[in-house]
Amino acid sequence: MSPTRTTLTDVAEEKSLQSKFIRDEDERPKVAYNLFSDEIPVISLAGIDDHSKRGEICKKIVDACEDWGVFQVIDHGVDTNLISDMTRNAREFFALPAEEKLRFDMSGGKKGGFIVSSHLQGEAVQDWREIVIYFSYPIKNRDYTRWPDKPESWRKVTEEYSENVMALACKLLGVLSEAMGLETEALTKACVDMDQKLVVNFYPKCPQPDLTLGLKRHTDPGTITLLLQDQVGGLQATRDGGNTWITVQPVEGAFVVNLGDHGHYLSMEVQNADHQAVVNSNYSRLSIATFQNPAPEATVYPLAVREGEKPILDEPITFAEMYRRKMSKDLEQARLKKLAKEQQQQQQNQDNKDNLDSKPIEQILA
Repeated sequence: MSPTRTTLTDVAEEKSLQSKFIRDEDERPKVAYNLFSDEIPVISLAGIDDHSKRGEICKKIVDACEDWGVFQVIDHGVDTNLISDMTRNAREFFALPAEEKLRFDMSGGKKGGFIVSSHLQGEAVQDWREIVIYFSYPIKNRDYTRWPDKPESWRKVTEEYSENVMALACKLLGVLSEAMGLETEALTKACVDMDQKLVVNFYPKCPQPDLTLGLKRHTDPGTITLLLQDQVGGLQATRDGGNTWITVQPVEGAFVVNLGDHGHYLSMEVQNADHQAVVNSNYSRLSIATFQNPAPEATVYPLAVREGEKPILDEPITFAEMYRRKMSKDLEQARLKKLAKEQQQQQQNQDNKDNLDSKPIEQILA
């Protein structure tokens, strides 16, 4: 099998990490995958539809959004058996032989399917993960030929899971809308025809986890993300520009909720969560991220601006344009970092040459 057709599972048992996965020192993990923090609040949604309890739950959610942009929810109404089925199917898929997974290879511009690692075009360093991506909403855009057909229950379970998570996301957006003093449906309507993308992440055991990341530091571009993670640990968050990190404590059956750039632009009070994923050499890790995004033509602009505040955007733009600008900025940062690294290497080579040129031949040959 050629290198381009190899999965991470095939190379996970190697003694050392391939250079394409090795991060620069400033990007490498600072905190262990299992050094858990309880700073991210765990919020029960039990009674959220009860008027007498809704206000207290809403305040907890809003406080978490303003503080970290991340929180966890339990008692969320998504059936535990459905969560178990979804997780089991995902594990069974990633356990398949490489040739089975690669039948759904996303190379060549295909929309949805299986991919090994992921990185921006122009970036030299790749993430340590395998991924299945599929698009669930709008329903008319579903392409079932890009959905795995093994295990056999994948499609049925995924459809039900997608529907449940969409409902939960809209409920949470309703809470944030009310907190802004708007009608409950305001944030959902701002998405126009809400898009839903599911990314199932598998992080194999890694021979040198201190040198790489499962998923590099980023903020999500969309409105709101709901993440289902196993009990291994590896999701990390920062709120001081990456100087300090915490590892989010896994909670059985909980969804980790974080706000994306679009959610931040619509409501300036909420933070777009700055996060990454680390890996380890002891266990593989599985997570299922559901990204709730606006339609490409949806308008991006604050829905409410407090008196005396300046809007975060100079003018309304479409989500497609917002996303294009984000990707362009990320690509430019990657290009500049790569260039700086090359220049540093060139300078080091020149210094070594100058040092050699200045020495007498007797010292060079000694």
